[in-house]
Amino acid sequence: MDESVLERAEEILGHRFQDRSVLELALTHASVSESRLSSNERLEFLGDAILGQVVCEMIFHRFPRMLEGEMTKIKSSVVSRRTCARLARRLGLDKLLDMGKGMQMHPELPPSLAAAVFEAVIAALHIDGGPHASRRFIESIIEPVIEQAAQSGHQQNFKSVLQQHAQQVLGVTPSYRVLDEKGPDHAKAFKVAVELDGLLFPSAWGQSKKQAEQEAALNALTELGVIQPNDDGEYMVVRKESDS
Repeated sequence: MDESVLERAEEILGHRFQDRSVLELALTHASVSESRLSSNERLEFLGDAILGQVVCEMIFHRFPRMLEGEMTKIKSSVVSRRTCARLARRLGLDKLLDMGKGMQMHPELPPSLAAAVFEAVIAALHIDGGPHASRRFIESIIEPVIEQAAQSGHQQNFKSVLQQHAQQVLGVTPSYRVLDEKGPDHAKAFKVAVELDGLLFPSAWGQSKKQAEQEAALNALTELGVIQPNDDGEYMVVRKESDS
């Protein structure tokens, strides 16, 4: 492998390798290796485990009030193949992968291979520089990804976001009032509004109480300026619980 490729990889990773052979292995696809044992597949396996552990610890400490189910959703998004592939491309690692000529004909590296090289270099860092080296790299790259995943996930659980904001910032607990019901028992719709410290926010309809409460929580969060829609129409948190 060309020395310039290895030097570029070291620059991206922020680590000077004592043993460049492990870095070269991380950048070697099975299509150009004598056997699968001399490709990056084993390093991908190890890197996946290391990434998962560090991400779990980051989520655990970043969100001390978050329930297990919500943490699992964030973790699944952050360590997904899609996310790893996106990070590999953003860093330029996909351009450094040594692979067969047939694979090089593709205009863009397939997501599975881009994700694999991302996980493989994490393992290479871990082997050459120890846990500190791999953790430092992961934390520097993944922290904003975790924040984004957490904010995106909130669109599915507006009640949780509202409760955290109300309790931590306003010092009150939200309540939900059913204002109206329509339809037969087997297909009833509910009109619900959030009440915070005597203030009633705009109501919302839903095909179940749970759905109506989520929509009502969304209305309250929007009124409070805690969330707003982005260009894709997804709601993002714009004011964190600790903001004044």
